[in-house]
Amino acid sequence: MDIFEAIKERHSVRKYLDKPIEGEVKEKLEKVIAECNKDGKLHIQLVCDEPQAFSSKLASYGKFEGVKNYLVLAGHKGKSLDERCGYYGEKIVLEAQMLGLNTCWVKLTYKKIPDAYTLDKGEKVVAVIAIGYGENQGKERKSKTGEQVCDDYVSMPKWFKDGVDAALLAPTATNQQKFKLWLVGNQAMAKAGIGPNTNLDLGIIKYHFEIGAGTDNFVWAKKDPNAVIITD
Repeated sequence: MDIFEAIKERHSVRKYLDKPIEGEVKEKLEKVIAECNKDGKLHIQLVCDEPQAFSSKLASYGKFEGVKNYLVLAGHKGKSLDERCGYYGEKIVLEAQMLGLNTCWVKLTYKKIPDAYTLDKGEKVVAVIAIGYGENQGKERKSKTGEQVCDDYVSMPKWFKDGVDAALLAPTATNQQKFKLWLVGNQAMAKAGIGPNTNLDLGIIKYHFEIGAGTDNFVWAKKDPNAVIITD
């Protein structure tokens, strides 16, 4: 499976088998996490064999079963933290899919277990991602059209449409897909809509867009006031 197949085949999974993440799979996963922490200036941690976070009433409300492994997305507080967690968290998610694992982004329906991970001074947890071997591969969800997230979608070059199409396959909170993408010259622009967790979603969207569009075809706009850039 390559990353393009991972984008298409990855769906949220809430029920997991009692099978540990270990061996080469765990080693490769931890290597990707370390790279993302370095590149994104984050403190993402893999928690294994810890069932308490997803044994609460909140987890039951979220219909989670058998979750014993999860990623904690954390970093120093800052205006771009949510977006960076989304961007690099999704990079790990797609790598996990290629390793044969399943995942589910989680913002609220879990219980924080402080002893399971560490936070440095000034850091906070943005979200967690349930991870493991799923009982199934999840279900495809409904999606907006390219025209709904890009006003000039029809007239855009193929590479940009491919980026938009990949972004539309990205997971977003409650499948809200509140974002806009557009192009000026070779500069791509992305804007988060109004709603819960939209900046986290935007990071996820941008990672998908880069894969679909190809980073050789564009640069992210740095001066447009409506664009959100992954820097502090």
